[in-house]
Amino acid sequence: MTKAVPLKQPRELLREIPHEIARETIGNKSVKALPQRLVSVRECPAYEQPSDEYHLDHMLHGQMAKLTGGISPIALGLAGLDWWAHLIFSPAKRQMLLQSYWNKRTLMGGYALKAALGMDVEPVINPQPTDQRFTTENWQLWPFNVMQQAFLLRQEWWEEATSDVRGVSEHHLNVVSFTARQLLDMVSPSNSPLTNPDILQTTKEQSGKNFAQGMMNFMDDATREKADKPPAGAEVFEIGKNIAATKGKIVYRNKLIELIQYTPTTAQVYAEPILITPAWIMKYYILDLSPHNSLVKYLVDKGHTVFMVSWKNPDACDRDIGLEDYLHLGIGEALKAVKSITKAPQIHGVGYCLGGTLLSIMAAAHAKQGDDSFKTLSLLASQVDFEQAGEIMLFVDDSQVAFLEDVMWNQGYLDKHQMAGAFEMLRSNDLIWSRMITEYMEGKREPVYDMLAWNADATRMPYRMHSEYLRQLFLKNDLAEGRFMVNGSPVALQDIRTPLFSVGTARDHIAPWKSVYKILLLTASEITFVLTSGGHNAGVVSEPGHKGRTFQAATIPNTAPYMPPGQWQETTPVTEGSWWDAWEPWLVMYSGGEKVEPPSMGDNKDYTPIRNAPGKYVLMT
Repeated sequence: MTKAVPLKQPRELLREIPHEIARETIGNKSVKALPQRLVSVRECPAYEQPSDEYHLDHMLHGQMAKLTGGISPIALGLAGLDWWAHLIFSPAKRQMLLQSYWNKRTLMGGYALKAALGMDVEPVINPQPTDQRFTTENWQLWPFNVMQQAFLLRQEWWEEATSDVRGVSEHHLNVVSFTARQLLDMVSPSNSPLTNPDILQTTKEQSGKNFAQGMMNFMDDATREKADKPPAGAEVFEIGKNIAATKGKIVYRNKLIELIQYTPTTAQVYAEPILITPAWIMKYYILDLSPHNSLVKYLVDKGHTVFMVSWKNPDACDRDIGLEDYLHLGIGEALKAVKSITKAPQIHGVGYCLGGTLLSIMAAAHAKQGDDSFKTLSLLASQVDFEQAGEIMLFVDDSQVAFLEDVMWNQGYLDKHQMAGAFEMLRSNDLIWSRMITEYMEGKREPVYDMLAWNADATRMPYRMHSEYLRQLFLKNDLAEGRFMVNGSPVALQDIRTPLFSVGTARDHIAPWKSVYKILLLTASEITFVLTSGGHNAGVVSEPGHKGRTFQAATIPNTAPYMPPGQWQETTPVTEGSWWDAWEPWLVMYSGGEKVEPPSMGDNKDYTPIRNAPGKYVLMT
């Protein structure tokens, strides 16, 4: 006898499916149906590769990518050919390199002889300040001092060989230089247990147990990688418990986003709410990590009403979601919800990384239409001009983008491991080789902290969207040059008049601060620009009380003459502490100081709370 299953009430159904679809199928309003590509994931059929005239090309390149880590061999070949051909026809450059080679051999010969005789000898070359491979005293002992000096001289020679070659395109020269560094790093004496004195010392002290433990670490990591599990130690961080734990409700959901409204912790709040748009290439909770370094909790405790966009982790069924869908179904729908819930005519828009880029596009589109929904804009490590978009541009040219498009065509998205691999290569010493030495040769486990756990929780990129933003933003720089289209019409950042707070981070290899600074050239707003210590993530997550943090800040009126970034850095005083404590008063200043009763959590109409924060989308793997 079949067991009866109780029917669910309409409100229960409403909580289980995206709001847009719920309003279409359950609500009383007549709502235009969503585009077919944005139907519920439950309605998406089993993924099948689409067919077109380039089917064979896509398949071939997709298979090649499995062997090359997603790097186009054609792009590398073109860069190498450009460099080699110009070097062949540059006899003066070759003569200089030959002279440099013999000079270095002479220096190295003298150093090696004196070191072998046990004489005190000054190094002929010192590592770069960021190179920590040879810093211990063991590397000053013979023969290891000779090994590291020979390696550093070889590295310097290759830097000379892959720079200042007349006629080579800057991009190709950067690619060749980067490739040379990667190959040299592979053969660094620090990477071998036979030529690394620190590993030899550890092996002697532990009687070889370090290698046994290192093998166990390697097998554990390989098992986790195969099972798509987080790295060892990350399990202590549980989303919703000790990270992404600020209390709130999911008050809206559609195909792309969940909107989190955070629970107020003060009796009154400032009248204008804050809407935060994070980047969609990672999970939102970089801005809501542990309670002590959560930007969200900091703002809520200061009396601000905070909303956060949580992007869905897309799958193959989302292959045709485009950049304009992210704009409208993302920021557009979130903005509508925030204004409806709070009844506030204006909001403070905050965007991080590419989320800030998207926010600036929306602000420009609104300004063009005379819509003043944004009281202020805060762009955190966000670029709007991509001409000098950092080391990530090593992987962005026509050949490489076409190769990535073929990879995504095969699977419907860019896999999170393919994305993470590119970023790891940019910091291979820190993220690949250093980890190999510490965990697999010395047998130690690096402690996992909240930001590392977040960093391992990567997301996928839909085929269409990723292709569009690589081509339109990075390759063509359409946004900065007034060609980016919204609703069939180009938008211009020059239309933005809203007060801006722009943050760059000093050691950012993803959004270099001098590139972020270019917003001063592109809008007509009063801009408060901040340069903070740290990198792309740690510089933004820079809570009060964090030791060693500094920042520089200055407000530039829209009538002030332009000051180049180097001059701005030299003339702007350095302040100890967190830039958060400069930003929050700036928000208050533009909030007029008025406080009101906190708004309800959602409403009982279109934005009924669905579930507790952090929601469902952030848990999707």
